[in-house]
Amino acid sequence: MPHTRPLENILFVAIQTVPQAAQLKDLNPRLQQAWRQKAVQLEAEEDSPEALYASQAGLYAEFGKIINISVGYFHRPEPEGDLELRVKAMNDAEDERKVLEEFIKLLQDRFDQNSLRLCAHNGKEFDFPYLCRRMLVHCVPIPPVLSFAGKKPWEVPHLDTMEMWMFGNRKYLVGLETLAAIFDIPTNESQLRGSEVKDVFYEEKDLQQIISRGQQDVITTAQVFMRYRCSPLLSDKQIVLV
Repeated sequence: MPHTRPLENILFVAIQTVPQAAQLKDLNPRLQQAWRQKAVQLEAEEDSPEALYASQAGLYAEFGKIINISVGYFHRPEPEGDLELRVKAMNDAEDERKVLEEFIKLLQDRFDQNSLRLCAHNGKEFDFPYLCRRMLVHCVPIPPVLSFAGKKPWEVPHLDTMEMWMFGNRKYLVGLETLAAIFDIPTNESQLRGSEVKDVFYEEKDLQQIISRGQQDVITTAQVFMRYRCSPLLSDKQIVLV
C-alpha cells in the first residue's frame, strides 16, 4: 500500500516522446511501409497514414524516440528536516542513447536495486516498456530494475498511479490532469499538452518547453502519490530542480 512504502525508495518517472522523423516521408522506406501497415490496424478511417504518423507515431517505441526523461526522488537534507522532492531532467534532442545511458547511471549510482520502485502515471503500459524497447534498439543493457520481460502484470513490482486508481477495473482509465483536479493539486495551466510536443520539438525546436512539461508531470505524479497516502501536498519549497 502507498502509506507503508518508504518514500526514499521510489523514483518518479515521466518520459517525453516524439516521432523519429518530422514527417512520414522522412522515415526510412522500410519503416514507412511498417507504419502504413500500422495505420490500417489503428482503424482511423478519416485520417491518412501521414496524418496518423504526425499525431500518434511518438506513442509507439517502434516509430518514436525519447527526447526527455524526467525523474523525481525524495531526499531529506537534514535528519530531522522536511523531505525534498528533487527533480532532474535528462534530455538530448539528437542523441537518444545518451539520455537512456544517463538514466541508467542514475538508477545504478543512487539507488539500491533491490528496494527501488519506479512510479509513473500509466507507467506499466507506457513509460516502462517504452524505455526497455528503446534500450534494445540502441543495444543498451536493460538494468535489473526494468528486467521484467515475460512476467505477469502482477509480478511487476513498480507503481502506477493510474493502476492504483483503477482498483482492479482494467477498463477504467484516468488522466493525470484529472487526478490533479480531483485532489486540488496545483498545475501550470499554460503547460504544453502531449499533442503539442511533436510540433514544439520539430517546428519550434524548443526543447525547454518539453523539459518543463516532463518536470511538471513528475511533480504532479508525486503529488498524486502523496494524496493516495492521505499525506499533505508538497510545498513549493520542498520541490527542488537539480
